[in-house]
Amino acid sequence: MTKLTKRKITVAVIFGGVSSEHEVSRLSVTSVLQNLDREHYQVRMVGITKQGRWMLYTGPVEAISPGDWERLPEYLTPCVLSPDREHHGLLMLKGDGWEKLPVDVVFPVLHGRNGEDGTIQGLLELAGIPYVGCGVMASANCMDKDTAKRLFTAAGIPNARWITLTQVDLSRPEQVEKQILESFGYPAFVKPANAGSSVGVSRADDLASLKAALETAFAQDDKVIVEQAIEGAEVECAVIGNSSPAASDVIGEIVPVRALYDYEGKYLDGSTDLYIPARLGQEQTQTIRRYAVEAYKALGCQGLARVDFFALRDGKSVILNEINTMPGFTNISMYPKLMMASGFTYGALLDRLIRLALEG
Repeated sequence: MTKLTKRKITVAVIFGGVSSEHEVSRLSVTSVLQNLDREHYQVRMVGITKQGRWMLYTGPVEAISPGDWERLPEYLTPCVLSPDREHHGLLMLKGDGWEKLPVDVVFPVLHGRNGEDGTIQGLLELAGIPYVGCGVMASANCMDKDTAKRLFTAAGIPNARWITLTQVDLSRPEQVEKQILESFGYPAFVKPANAGSSVGVSRADDLASLKAALETAFAQDDKVIVEQAIEGAEVECAVIGNSSPAASDVIGEIVPVRALYDYEGKYLDGSTDLYIPARLGQEQTQTIRRYAVEAYKALGCQGLARVDFFALRDGKSVILNEINTMPGFTNISMYPKLMMASGFTYGALLDRLIRLALEG
């Protein structure tokens, strides 16, 4: 790594969060913490509980993934990330007062709501602290599946047809079904607009399954999309960079063992086969890489993102599915696997992401 300063860079690595993806954040951050070079970085571990409490954690890394870190009071100190730019970091509760802990850069290893939706990014912007990943606007736009699809469409990037629903539609499934049949027909996928990582996603094949899917999706979000089902290989491309982003040299293919590539299949139970590189021809691979960068730019992404596609069976066409602005970093996650297949080590990837954050 090229040294940016003569001293160690202080990195606050934030994990957990008030999110349906709290558990996978703990898995991701464990891999990140195990691969950060402690010769170059002073690491401050900051955990956010499901109840929203911020704690400076100084205990063993291996206690994070199972959730045991919260039950180790000897390693926990209440803290907050101060929006006051004079503090430029954390405030740790000590005795009757607060102690300043300066931070050079933040790595928010937070997935889903309150992590990828611009919320934590807004706090970091107020604080004036550089951070890994996309900014406020890009995070919010990528998180909202409806907004993202509108921007993809405006940029001329092919994506599945969809309709957008609000809470009032929950009470009129027959009218929703009529819209679906007029727009693209069954089967369809019903998704919360802002839940992230397949949480609350269901397939609908008829009115009965549509009703159940709507109930599931609206339990996660007030806005829901119903999307045309696409038949094709599920493939993913990693993108890295700020003003001159680059796609990973190779793309990956996902083959779910279960019918739906859901949250458990992605992160928890290993019921997914990965092919790196994807089993596609060169033309389709290059089309995916090109569209991945175009989508990244269209939504104003910075730092990193994973862009997901369907590769159609004609061997040429592709359909963009979604962008994830803080993709999983677990030991089975596609983003680090693709970057490592493209020449990075895990540690060098983290170095690059931190440099991109500091460069702005």
